[in-house]
Amino acid sequence: MLETLPLFIGATVLISMAPGPSTVVIMRQSMRSGRRAGVAAVLGNEAGWLSWSVAAALGLSALLAVSQLAYDVLRLAGAAFLIWLGVRALWSARRGGPGPAEAAERAPDSWGRNFRLGLLTNLANPKAGLFAMSFLPQFVPPGAPVLGTLLLLAVVSAVIDLAWYLGIVWLVGAARRFFGRPRVWRRLERVSGVVLVALGIRLAVEAR
Repeated sequence: MLETLPLFIGATVLISMAPGPSTVVIMRQSMRSGRRAGVAAVLGNEAGWLSWSVAAALGLSALLAVSQLAYDVLRLAGAAFLIWLGVRALWSARRGGPGPAEAAERAPDSWGRNFRLGLLTNLANPKAGLFAMSFLPQFVPPGAPVLGTLLLLAVVSAVIDLAWYLGIVWLVGAARRFFGRPRVWRRLERVSGVVLVALGIRLAVEAR
């Protein structure tokens, strides 16, 4: 385990740095409602990853590999969720109005809502389940207890992912005054919306 752990940590760091739907959502919520909302979205995202990892450790994610119907249902549901988030961001940009600070004062986001948003964004991607099933077992040493080792690796990867995203939340929070200007905010909303819609469409049409 001591021999494979450094390789696992290095690979996990690189994977965490790769941008995706979770990165967009976490940055958007941090800009929109502040660091507290960003942290809630991060924790939700990690809860989603741990759910996929536990499912992979228990063999449940194998259903996605062998059942095209189950995979397609989750894939299309996840795509619809991402497109819905993107359309909401585009509508917010088109509607104009106050920046995120003023909007948050009028209708503050709850911690639970941001947690659920991060959780659902992660669970909306069935590829995360297939990835957990194919990635984590590579680092189980011969003779080690499979279930316990997989769960340990899942926790380690979640901690690394958590540290990366919390760094993003802190950086976005530090620049929130600039990003919170109405004109800048509308442009960011448009970019976020386009990216989320594009990711949703790619997930919808992408073959396994």
